[in-house]
Formats: sequence, C-alpha cells, structure tokens
Amino acid sequence: MKAVILAGGMGKRLRPLTDDRPKAMIEIQSVPIIERQIRWLSKLGIKEIIVCVGHLKERIIAHLNDGQEYDVVVKYVAEKEPLGTGGALRNAKKSIVANSQDKGFFVINGDILTDINPLTLIDLGSNSIALVNLRSTFGIVETIDNIVSHFVEKPAIHDKWINAGIYYFSADVFQYLPEIGNFEITALPSLAKERKLKALKYPNNYWRSIDSHKDVEEATEELAQK
Repeated sequence: MKAVILAGGMGKRLRPLTDDRPKAMIEIQSVPIIERQIRWLSKLGIKEIIVCVGHLKERIIAHLNDGQEYDVVVKYVAEKEPLGTGGALRNAKKSIVANSQDKGFFVINGDILTDINPLTLIDLGSNSIALVNLRSTFGIVETIDNIVSHFVEKPAIHDKWINAGIYYFSADVFQYLPEIGNFEITALPSLAKERKLKALKYPNNYWRSIDSHKDVEEATEELAQK
C-alpha cells in the first residue's frame, strides 16, 4: 500500500523557520512534521511512501534516508521548479503506478499533524477525501438573556467541514491533474462536478495544519498534553 507525501512547499509564511529547511522539516517538540507523518503511516501498515520534494529537498532526504529506521521504504520524486500540489502529484505518476497491485493510493499534505486513520477512506472507493470540523480562530462567548454564561476557546464548528489534506485516489485521478497548479482548485472541483468525489467526516480526531508560527506554538502545546 502506497502513500504520497506532498513536501515540496516553501512555507513562506513560516520564515525565518523555513529559510534553511522545507516546511515539512519544521520541528514540533524537536521532531520534524514529516517524520511524525512517516511514523503515523508506518503504524497503520502503510509501508511504501513516495515523498514529493522540491525546496531544500536535501534536508528531507538526509533526514529520512531510505526509511529503514521507520520500518518503511521511502522513495523521492523531485521537482525542478515549483509545480503546485497537482503538478507534483502528476510528476510522481510513474513512481506511484509502478509495480502497483493496489486499487488506489493515499496522498497526504506534508504540513499536517493528525491521528486520523486514512484506511477508512478505502471503504468509500476511489477518489475520496477526509474532512474535519472547521475550528474557530477566535474564542466564542455564549450568553443567556444578555448574561454571559461562559467562554469557549476556539471551538470546533460542528456544521462546517474542511479539507483535511488526506486523500485516497485511484489512477484515473491523473487525467484531472494540471501540469502546474494545485489539485485543490483544479482536479477536486472537476471530480465533484462529475459526482466522482466522495468524503468521510472525522469529527473526533486530532488534526492540525501547520501554516503559521502560531500553529507551531499551539501544536507544541497540544502534543505535550497527549
């Protein structure tokens, strides 16, 4: 079973942390995001991992090597110029489909931390996406008859769902991928328009996307409590 980690991002909003490392190598509690992802996938039995690398790729390759330390096999596909998520995945097609007997493969954004079990996406069939609750960026004040009853710090908004950056695709997804660009704004809307994209909601799992310095700080605090 294969998983592709999209780890070519520069992480401009995380500078200066990303001046000397790719976004996926940012450390949370002294462990790089991508190492946490590799260990997570390995525990789930996903043992063949393709890492799409670009910006400062040498840092990722030197850290993960061939994956033996994590009981997986890691292979790398490098982009010579920024291709976006769709272009990067398309660029990795040969490595993904080579010698594969699986009906599909997983794709993971290289900047997320989670305990979701993506194997449950397989039950939906090919071309499916994991969803998590949208979390408020602000604390919520609740009232009863104009009296403040209590405060809720950045709660999950239970009737709104966002893309978790975890996918299960079949090989037919490649016909939707751009040569350059993000599949989130090209392939996924096209699949949805054709009613070929399914989704599974994960309301009770830990999930955090690392997009800012504040995310790094909050993720460090959250994982310290686990």
